Order: sequence, then C-alpha cells, then structure tokens
Amino acid sequence: MSTPANFQRLINLLHFARVVDAGSFAEAARRAGTTTSALSKAVSRFEQTHGVRLLHRSTHALSLTPEGERLLEGTRDLLREAERLEATLDHAAASGSGGRVRLSAPAPLIRARLAGQVPTLLRANPDIELELKIDDGTLDLAAEAIDIAIRYGPLAGQPGLVATPLGSFPWILCATRRYVELMGAPLSPADLVDHKQIGFREPRAGRLMAWQFTNPADGSPIRHLPRPRLVVEDVGAIWSLMRLGVGLAWLPAWVGLKDLREGRVVELLRDWRVAETPIHAVRLERRQTPRRIRSLLDGLQTVASQWSYSDREAFHEVRTKHGD
Repeated sequence: MSTPANFQRLINLLHFARVVDAGSFAEAARRAGTTTSALSKAVSRFEQTHGVRLLHRSTHALSLTPEGERLLEGTRDLLREAERLEATLDHAAASGSGGRVRLSAPAPLIRARLAGQVPTLLRANPDIELELKIDDGTLDLAAEAIDIAIRYGPLAGQPGLVATPLGSFPWILCATRRYVELMGAPLSPADLVDHKQIGFREPRAGRLMAWQFTNPADGSPIRHLPRPRLVVEDVGAIWSLMRLGVGLAWLPAWVGLKDLREGRVVELLRDWRVAETPIHAVRLERRQTPRRIRSLLDGLQTVASQWSYSDREAFHEVRTKHGD
C-alpha cells in the first residue's frame, strides 16, 4: 500500500531535519540505513511540492536558507516526538510476541524463495501480522517503519544497523542440459562469445549487469559484459527463458535451486566462480527489540538455510554433465 501524500510530505520534512543534524546527506543516510540519493530526492520533493528551498547545496557544505531556518526547529520538535513515541511503543511491545512486523526484501528474492516460505514463518509465529514490502536496498528503515530488511552484499559504512547473517549464495553461469548437448560448454569466459546469452538489466540503475568471474590460475577478476540476444529486467523471467533453451544466464543460484538439484539445469565454469555474496537481515539499532522481531529473525535464519547451493551439489551437476 502506498504512503498517503500528506504523510509522505511529513516524512520528507523529517528527512530534512535529519540531514541538517547529521551535517551531510551521506551521514544522514548512513544513520537511517538508506542511500544518499534517496534522502536527497526526499528533500528535493518537499521543496518542489511547496515551492520553497530549504538548503543551499555545494560540493563541500550545506547551509540553511531563511525558509529552512524557520522550519527547522518545528521539524526537530516533530522528530523528537516521533522518536519518543517510538521508544514508548518499543518498550510496551518488547515483552510481547504479537503484533505487526514489516519485512522488506528484494523483489526477486521474495518471488523466488521468500513467498513460498511465508506459511512456515507464520506457523512458527502465530501471533504476528506479517507485512512484506519490496526493497531494492534504498528504503529508509526508520521513515518506512521497516522492522527487518533482507539485503545482500557488503554492509560496510552503514552504522546504526544491527545485522543478522542469513548465509551466502553464489552467482552461477547456467544452462539446460539440452543446450550444452547442442552447443557445447564454455571452458573459460573467453568462450562466451560463441554462445547465446540472456542479459539482465538492473531496473533501478538502468544498466546491463556484467558477468563476474575469477581466474582459477591466479585469482584475477574477469568482467564479461554480455552481448545478449535478449535483455530482461527480472531474474525469474531470465531463469524461465534459460530453461527454454534461449541461451546462457548468469544468476543467483537461489533463483532456480530445484532445477539445479534435480539436474534439469547445470552450472558451467564452476571453477571460475566469484566469492559468494553474503545475505543479512538488518534492523535499526534500538535499546529494546520486541520479542516478535527476535522470533521472526530466528525463523528467517531457519528458512534461509534452504537458499544455499553447496559445492557438493555443484560438483554433482558438473560430473553428471560430462557423463563421468
């Protein structure tokens, strides 16, 4: 459900106070668990909506406009009151296991893995009301009232967040057995030019994602920008197209674990994999964590153990592919 316009304007105004108190957009973003771009856009939206300018921006500094000075103290009062109420609610709920939990995660992970495991999470937590929200990694956890966000990749430079490890996953080059029988298997990334490739365009960034490999001989990184016959913005759709034999794909293994484990899809260039990508459940650092949040984190750790794709499984698939 979208945020009502009046509430969104208030949220954007609160972002303005956070930026001023932090001294920069980058520091405010780190404290809020979001991105500099997201905060900058929030303040700009408020300025455009109301026809005022709150901040003078330069490369090295921020300064308040007269309008910004007039709004700042009142906005700080609102922010302090919101934090006080939040602390009161946290204290009241800390001993209880029931209530709403807002969980955010990347859309592909929700579709491929998390949605199917929601019944398990609800059975283990019968008193909670779970709300799932799509998060591409830019949501402000405080402003959006997100209790837990699932994010993958490094978390360096994001103070104010508590991270619970959920494991890691590999990005793999894959194809159907039939495709390999017809077209052969690449022996190195240099061989990819002879193969049909399905590219992934990142929806938020708008750019074609490069395929990443590591040379097993010396550990040097290799970046392959695919020249795809087809470009898609959804990893689940790419997996489906690869299953139809359209071409090779480079994707997170969790997108198609069942196909990999049952041998319908094989991993190629296993020895050229890059290091696995970590997954974390992050939440804002608070003095008290409600029992329902701790309980759901335990459940997430349990279901996330099913998202991995082990070296043993990969070895089995490669052996089977070559008929050993």
